[in-house]
Amino acid sequence: MEFLLSDIHDDLASTIDAILTKADMPAAARAWAAGDRGAASAVYAQLADTGICGLLIDESHGGSSAGAIEMVVAVEQLGKHCVPGPIAESIAVLPVLLRDAGHTERLTALAAGRGATCAIAPLALLAADADAVDDRYVVTDGVLAIGHIEETLRSVDPTRTLSRVTAGEVLAESVDATDAVDAGVLATAAQLLGLGQAMLAIAAEYAQARKQFGRPIGSFQAVKHHLADVAIALEMARPLVHAAALGIDGQVPEDTDVRRDIAAAKVATADAAHLAARRSLQVLGAIGYTAEHDLSLYITKTRALLSSWGTPAVHRNAILETLR
Repeated sequence: MEFLLSDIHDDLASTIDAILTKADMPAAARAWAAGDRGAASAVYAQLADTGICGLLIDESHGGSSAGAIEMVVAVEQLGKHCVPGPIAESIAVLPVLLRDAGHTERLTALAAGRGATCAIAPLALLAADADAVDDRYVVTDGVLAIGHIEETLRSVDPTRTLSRVTAGEVLAESVDATDAVDAGVLATAAQLLGLGQAMLAIAAEYAQARKQFGRPIGSFQAVKHHLADVAIALEMARPLVHAAALGIDGQVPEDTDVRRDIAAAKVATADAAHLAARRSLQVLGAIGYTAEHDLSLYITKTRALLSSWGTPAVHRNAILETLR
């Protein structure tokens, strides 16, 4: 199976990277956490203009008619820059959910960058950032409905809230949300991959600049091994994400268990990002966890996303069940 990305995918990643670098996302994330979502909303508008918000939406509804592989390439970059908001929900889950439920008329707004989130039991009982978006949806026992906020809770990630939502107007019944949930799991995996890559870069840069005994700490073997372990974990996780995306796009042998591949991608990226958070904090020391340092944004978002759309334990169990 071919795991190498094409020039088109590299260009997509570079375009998003350039937009987010120019936007200074750490500053926008801090503003979002403080209740000022103007800067991040402007970024979402730019992403919508370039077709990122509508990657999984058909061109007839203002989308890009792309596939899961393009989605994970894009979302990895959003994770790398710590973009706040319900990324997996708005870019991956809802385009698939609304399409499968027959509510394609709502896809145009999503493609244009309109904020939206959802809750789908059992993996996503709470809706992410429901208080920061325009549209909320909830799926309960196969019934898709408009969601109304009942209670909003704080998250370990200061840029993220979690809300209990109750069902309002019913949009569709007998809805199969399986594919939408799979898209959410895979998008979260891609986001974790980007977060891990960013934390590795932050730690490596610090290790080159920080000196002890007249030498950069990055020259010490123990530090090298710490960062090398992270790099290996990330590079081992990346092909699992791409393989799962190819499975969703139907570019794998018919006997492939795509859902198992998606679960494996989430487990691997969660482990790699968690390792990146631990090791980068060890390299930087306590300063890395202060609110003033950008690393703290990545560490707290990683911690929040480890359990988003299913904990590693849930997905490990799912993998185990397919092997019995």
